[in-house]
Amino acid sequence: MALLLQDMQVHYGAACPPLAEIEAALDALPEGVVLLVADLDGTVAGLAAYGPVYPGPGLSSGLFMKDLFVAAAHRGDGIGRRLLKAVAQAAKAGGHGRVDWTADRDDGRLLDYYRSLGARPLEEKTFFRLTGDALEELAREEIRR
Repeated sequence: MALLLQDMQVHYGAACPPLAEIEAALDALPEGVVLLVADLDGTVAGLAAYGPVYPGPGLSSGLFMKDLFVAAAHRGDGIGRRLLKAVAQAAKAGGHGRVDWTADRDDGRLLDYYRSLGARPLEEKTFFRLTGDALEELAREEIRR
């Protein structure tokens, strides 16, 4: 699993901690995080990472899929579809009415793939991230009434 996560970081051009740190993080996952793994004869070929979210439209709950990743050697084998199907089944079994996720807007092939599954982009939403200095500053900010 840690090796697949390293592969994912390389694929996205993101910084990657050493293998030992990844393994430690896997051993200490936050409560509610689910890592669904596609195992092919002992090889971790893909993963879906998700967790519950509330509230949503109509004050309903849902699942937020943080990552869906399939190793390059296994893309096109239906693993992504099987992982997404399993996430959809988990949503239904948990009484959730939706599964949300983000996708790179410049990856037309990926967007077409998600649309082929019946997923639709929410054009009225914008994804935000608070990180780095801005995260530190806001966390330290003293709020006055």
